[in-house]
Amino acid sequence: MKRAGILNRHLSGALAELGHGDGVLVCDAGMPIPDGPRVVDLAFRAGVPSFAEVLDGLLAELVVEGGTAAAEVRKANPAAAELLEARFPELDLVSHEKLKELSAGARLIVRTGEARPYSNVLLRCGVFF
Repeated sequence: MKRAGILNRHLSGALAELGHGDGVLVCDAGMPIPDGPRVVDLAFRAGVPSFAEVLDGLLAELVVEGGTAAAEVRKANPAAAELLEARFPELDLVSHEKLKELSAGARLIVRTGEARPYSNVLLRCGVFF
């Protein structure tokens, strides 16, 4: 049994399969899930687990080169925008429609229970060396 880090076996296993350049969409409970990418659904109840908790847990375990989010987050959800800009100083912003298109190319989608709009980010995996 793991001592620390991500304990969910499905998520931990999916993370171990990621490589340089792979995309990981961390999304709220309302984001449409495209066919194709592997999905680990962590949503339990509205708000549980939160987008921030899941994002920070993933960032603690992954090497991430950057992130892409919907530009609409700034107006619709300033708290999420602040969180994302703090985690990604060079955050790429695209339209929500474009983010949905890009999510179809993700290798993994991690759905949270977040119930605030536009709490979504597409992570781009890096390499540790």
